[in-house]
Amino acid sequence: MKYGQFCPIAKATELLGEKWTILIVRELLNGANRFSELQRGLGSISTAVLTERLKSLAQNGLMVRRRISGLRGYGYFPTRACQDLKPIILALGEWGMRWAKDNLIDEDYDVELLMLYLERSIAKDMLPGPATVLRFEFTDLRNLRLWWLIVSENNVDVCSKNPGKDVDVYFQSTVRAMTDIWLGHRSYREGLNSGDISIVGPLSLTETVSKWLRCVDFAGKDRVE
Repeated sequence: MKYGQFCPIAKATELLGEKWTILIVRELLNGANRFSELQRGLGSISTAVLTERLKSLAQNGLMVRRRISGLRGYGYFPTRACQDLKPIILALGEWGMRWAKDNLIDEDYDVELLMLYLERSIAKDMLPGPATVLRFEFTDLRNLRLWWLIVSENNVDVCSKNPGKDVDVYFQSTVRAMTDIWLGHRSYREGLNSGDISIVGPLSLTETVSKWLRCVDFAGKDRVE
């Protein structure tokens, strides 16, 4: 895609304007560095398109592909040029929170993407003890209704099958209600008061949930505390 203009906005758009490219940058900046991790965060992208976009990002100096010692395949890592896009990506998210949130439709509420974002949003240092197990039940789903997050001191694992561990906190809601809370459109308090979400567990965890399961970074001024 070429615009034939010297305008820096035009030149930047030539690098970033193809479908999926901005979202791939988002995933790279969120720490996804394996092909499967990128696919997980991007959902419906085809393998061919992801391969093509990664090649383009590498050719334009936004990403490097390197073998990872002890593992099969390659890792994909953002360069300084890509890292410098972070405030732009966050600003785009803030703009979307203000001006594009009314465009959300039912098909946008994806439970697998929601669980990925919840996994990334856990503040491990705010949870006591060596491990915490969270169970999520989405009452509007028949398939993929139950999910677990297993939080240790160094890692967060997401499971769609019962891991056989004692649960510390139970969440129950619809996908939309939990997504809206994560996006900052509503607070946990509002969700609990309306009955759209239920959180059961020890008070030391349920009363501090907003501190250890945080909302999206770019909720900005519109975020409800």
